[in-house]
Amino acid sequence: MTLHFHLEYETIFGEEVMLNLVGNEGVKTHRMATFDGKDWFCDLRLSKTDSTLSYYYNVTGRDNNNRNEWQIVKHVLDLTCAKATEYTIYDHWNGMPEDSYLYSSAFTDCINHQEPEQMKDTTYAQTLQLTVRAPQLRDGERLAVIGAHPSLGAWNPDKALPMTLHTYGEWAVNIDASVLHEEPVELKFVIMNTAGHVMMWECGYNRTITLPDMKKNQVVVYHLNQAFFEIWNRKVAGTLVPVFSLRSKESAGIGDFGDLKMMIDLMEKTGQRVLQLLPINDTTITHTWTDSYPYSCISVFAIHPQYVNLRALPALADEKERKEAEAEGARLNALPQIDYEGANAFKSKYLQKVYLQEGKKIMKSAEFKAFFQETQNWLVPYAQYSWLRDLNGTADFTKWKDHNTWDETERKTLGDPRSKEYQEVAFYYFVQFVLSTQMKEAHEYAKQKGVILKGDIPIGVNRYSCDVWTEPKYFNLNGQAGAPPDGFSANGQNWGFPTYNWEEMIKDGCQWWVRRFQSMSMYFDAYRIDHVLGFFRIWEIPIHSVHGLTGQFAPSQAMSREEIMQYGLNFQEQRFTEPFITDWVLDRVFHERADEVRQTYLERIDHERYRMKPDVDTQRKIEARFENVTRQEDLWLRDGLYSLLSDVLFVRDHNNPDMFHPRISAQLDFIYESLYDNDKQAFNRLYNDYYYHRNNQFWYREAMKKLPKLVQATRMLVCAEDLGMVPDCVPWVIDELKILSLELQSMPKSPTMRFGDINSYPYRSVCTISSHDMPTLRQWWDEDYSRTQDYYNTMLGRQDAAPHPLPGELAKEIIARHLDSPSMLCILSIQDWLAMDEQLRLPDADAERINIPANPKHYWRYRMHLNIEDMIANTALTDTVSTLIRQAGRS
Repeated sequence: MTLHFHLEYETIFGEEVMLNLVGNEGVKTHRMATFDGKDWFCDLRLSKTDSTLSYYYNVTGRDNNNRNEWQIVKHVLDLTCAKATEYTIYDHWNGMPEDSYLYSSAFTDCINHQEPEQMKDTTYAQTLQLTVRAPQLRDGERLAVIGAHPSLGAWNPDKALPMTLHTYGEWAVNIDASVLHEEPVELKFVIMNTAGHVMMWECGYNRTITLPDMKKNQVVVYHLNQAFFEIWNRKVAGTLVPVFSLRSKESAGIGDFGDLKMMIDLMEKTGQRVLQLLPINDTTITHTWTDSYPYSCISVFAIHPQYVNLRALPALADEKERKEAEAEGARLNALPQIDYEGANAFKSKYLQKVYLQEGKKIMKSAEFKAFFQETQNWLVPYAQYSWLRDLNGTADFTKWKDHNTWDETERKTLGDPRSKEYQEVAFYYFVQFVLSTQMKEAHEYAKQKGVILKGDIPIGVNRYSCDVWTEPKYFNLNGQAGAPPDGFSANGQNWGFPTYNWEEMIKDGCQWWVRRFQSMSMYFDAYRIDHVLGFFRIWEIPIHSVHGLTGQFAPSQAMSREEIMQYGLNFQEQRFTEPFITDWVLDRVFHERADEVRQTYLERIDHERYRMKPDVDTQRKIEARFENVTRQEDLWLRDGLYSLLSDVLFVRDHNNPDMFHPRISAQLDFIYESLYDNDKQAFNRLYNDYYYHRNNQFWYREAMKKLPKLVQATRMLVCAEDLGMVPDCVPWVIDELKILSLELQSMPKSPTMRFGDINSYPYRSVCTISSHDMPTLRQWWDEDYSRTQDYYNTMLGRQDAAPHPLPGELAKEIIARHLDSPSMLCILSIQDWLAMDEQLRLPDADAERINIPANPKHYWRYRMHLNIEDMIANTALTDTVSTLIRQAGRS
């Protein structure tokens, strides 16, 4: 079989176009030829082994200026013409389309339910194969072609030729070409319903195709430009709730995957199409409540055992144990908040009993063997890591007696059911199999119900995670990831995660991230990239710091002494880079305890300044010294000592100590206050240029080294959390890669606005009122009366005094306004939905808070106070929600 590929694509001197055939054995690349740099061609001889051929084009050039087609949906050539010996393909370059979201599994699998199928074989002597992309079609619709020629229906809608959805968003049809050579072929594409009736014609003029001279048994293939129909953009609504916060009558003190299926039922009943969750990864480090932080995972692949649905497991054979378990589960479930340690200890003990009772049988099943084969790359080291963590009583693998790093040579033994080592770790295999099976069932259930499950990809991993233990080359352990100061935390946020060694990751094609995203796609059809700014640059904090103020963006372009002085600032290196501690500073910070601080913690440098004594010269040393202190006065003293160490005007670059970064928010500290006015003005010019202009192009290039690979790793719908200190380059990348932005009225993207304009949100966005890191709507309303009054007058158009607390009807109006936004997704927290009903919502608004970012040791224990069963049965609630969604045109 001979294939003649033709591609019209304009290149410049030195560039070449490559044709890449994708098969089971990988990608085979073929160089194309050209005479004019515009029309490229390639002839191949292949044996026909499959019914389709998948391929894509890319351009290679000088200076690594390579370009790839959009690869979420590759070119597909149907080889279904039984007599064909020759195919001539006329292609066009597939860039990322503006409506790329329609090709995501969120739309194809969950909303539009468009499942590709194989084309039927045809036996024409000569065949015209038409292929066209039409991703707008919805559930129950299919594409058809109609034209002037009798074989195309002679413009009679009843005789239109149905096409086959041969890949996501793309339709194809084989036509007998032997009767079409007399004149150009004039045609259009139309949408048919399940009854075969034409519902809509594509926009634009009729299409015209002139066929070349054709041989017997030849197929001519035209990949045509997308068919566009006047169909309104789909908007949907949804709910944000962590799995751990779900509550049902039968769960065991913490939300589980059985509750998740019930929550999907609630989504369906209320007309919601999206259920957004927080990360479900395993976070077990200490087996204490501090592990409740869902963004500090020990594995980017493993699921947290706390989410297991015990009701779906075989019942315990021992009646006494079964009744004891039922009683303990009921006790935990009756608590108003999550008892993290109690619930996890109970579930772990229960799983061990089920494992002893059923484990051998389950692990001999074909389902388990398939799971192990698919996941063993990460599952085997995760299981050994978990076993060693529990054996040594700590997750800090640097303190383990042996196995301080993963030994790849042990993989075979750990995967052999006959070995002693396998028996040691088999329980962890079993648990992950159960969790994966249950989550996949919930995922399939959601798709059947037309609900998109939206996951969350944490930006970091725990410093002592299995990922760091297994692949340390990808992490920088001498720094800590966090965020600069913002409205949530004046001292910045220190997450404690290691930062990424992007140079090593990029060298490996970002495969660690690709595997991570592909694993997640087994459970979700959309995802939120936590702190997407971290792919541009991360806020890297020194390992010896507790607060985030002395961090710096990494990577970033630091400043030399000469550059700093060019701004007119008299650069005094020692004075500006070492803590500024003077008598007047001490009096201002410590008041009556200033002398105590001088004598206990400081030593003099000269007549003006002090420095910290060696045993307290870092924040970590101070933290250790005050570890067991509980008196508020002493904690206040500790925080004052922390602030002394961060009072610098510049921080040294982590890689080059002769380069410098202006310290974030330095204008609020004493070193800045000590400057002359002209030096303050010079520093402000330097500061603004550094943080808002200097690195924009640099950070754009950094993001584009990573994000295109990750966005195209799966067909999940990509949403970004792009809040915080957002450089100008972020919206450039978000728009170029067609990622959905996050829009909050209380955090407008424009610095000139106090509240965002809901009506101006872009379609490719997620509109919300609050997130898990923020006060709920009710909390925000009472947090700042002056701000609320301004919002009440300007945004809601009211003239009287704003009522407090927030009335249910006013919450309903605010929700309705958000649902009316142009955003594709409007996802509201479960707390904000319930704010509409004063009888249902919690009396104490503060009890609804999930996380407080300023507190790195916050206990994540919020749990819905209502059972999902009762919410489903509450017709007043479900009717109110569904009516609001329907009135907003979200379906």
